[in-house]
Amino acid sequence: MGISLSPSALLDGQGINVTNLVNQILSQSTGQLTGWQNEQATLQSQASALTAINNDLTNLASVVTALSDPLGALTAQAATSSNTGVLTATADTSATAGTHQIVVTNLATAGTAYTNGVSDANASFLPSGATTGDISLQIGGSTGVTHDIAITQGSNDTLTTLASYINSQGWGVTANVITDATGSRLALFSQATGTPGALAITSNTTSLTFNAPTGGTNASLTIDGIPYSSTTNRITGAIPGVTLNLVSGASGNPVQLTVGPDVQQTTQAINNFVSAYNQIVSDINQQYTVNAATNSEGPLGADASLRQLQSSLMADVTYSVSGNSGYVNLASLGINMNNDGTLTVDSTALNSALASNPTAVLGFFQNSGLTGFANNFHTNLMQLTDSTQGLLNVDLAQNKAQQQSLSDSINNFEVQLAAQQKQLMNQFSRVNASLQAYPLLLQQVTETLAALDSGSITGSSHPILTSGL
Repeated sequence: MGISLSPSALLDGQGINVTNLVNQILSQSTGQLTGWQNEQATLQSQASALTAINNDLTNLASVVTALSDPLGALTAQAATSSNTGVLTATADTSATAGTHQIVVTNLATAGTAYTNGVSDANASFLPSGATTGDISLQIGGSTGVTHDIAITQGSNDTLTTLASYINSQGWGVTANVITDATGSRLALFSQATGTPGALAITSNTTSLTFNAPTGGTNASLTIDGIPYSSTTNRITGAIPGVTLNLVSGASGNPVQLTVGPDVQQTTQAINNFVSAYNQIVSDINQQYTVNAATNSEGPLGADASLRQLQSSLMADVTYSVSGNSGYVNLASLGINMNNDGTLTVDSTALNSALASNPTAVLGFFQNSGLTGFANNFHTNLMQLTDSTQGLLNVDLAQNKAQQQSLSDSINNFEVQLAAQQKQLMNQFSRVNASLQAYPLLLQQVTETLAALDSGSITGSSHPILTSGL
């Protein structure tokens, strides 16, 4: 629509609304700008959707990597104790499946020693009249190291100062002063269990009386009938790939330890995969869902890269192997595809497969030839998520470049509009000044003409027109 002005209004001395007129002129030039801005908004919506789906793809790659990892969840071993009150255990991937009978007779204990009570923990325990004394502390049994503790009056001759002294030596012994109704006692605790932690007082020239030390004994147990002794209650090496944690002694009561595939970790890894796969499939499906209000698909409805990704994922998830005791695809494990492309896990069928043939389940997902389901999926996902060549990353890079190009065009156009606005404002401001002066000019002309009509013209005398004539 063109811009029109009323001639009669222009000549009444009010002039024109310069700002409004300039804005009308410029508005006819902003159609291209609006188009660019709309296109930029569309690109931003597409980038947001691409980023979300790309994040889904990265998460899927992570859980598929866990399925294909030869040291991951699917190869994990578990050690299950029939009596966790006696012992628990963990197994690594090198553990061999089997059962073991274990009898724990006693635990490894730390050595302890303590004195009889004295009335005052801060009073000297040196014999009357003595200024020095000596205590010999042996750590580690009969073949252990003996530490000679020289007692000096005013230095370490009270329970409090002696405990502080022992703690400062770094011998692997903790000294405490225990005060109760019987008085104060010095208590020594070895920081090691078994024979290395055995304590003994081999000499004592002070007035302190030490009770017979206790503890410092090795754990005693049998594993499949073979006797075993350990200085600690955490035992490695007795059963290859298995770590035993002794909890209590139960003389004569065998505990059955079962070592085998960790079904719980395997099930969790498979469920994590299904969840991640369903997330990306659902998000892709959402892009092709028609909005009833707008009668249009999502911002990526026409994106060719997304169609390519959808096809690639479908090919990967329907991948099958041959043989493998009949476990050749996801459906054979109880993982079924729904009408919308998402997956559902039949827990009963999956648990049955894991219980009956865990080796075949592992072989379906991964093998040494890297032809398993997870091996194949992992290889493809590494390509799809490549930071520079990945399908959606390439799409995002192109989107970013288009947004930058549009942003540059918009900025340049806005600079031009600003310059044009300034020019038009100056131009029409001058026109407006002339229009506002028109009534006065017209009045002067009229008055001059009237004077010429009524007066006589003699000689060279003429009325003079002013104000712009």
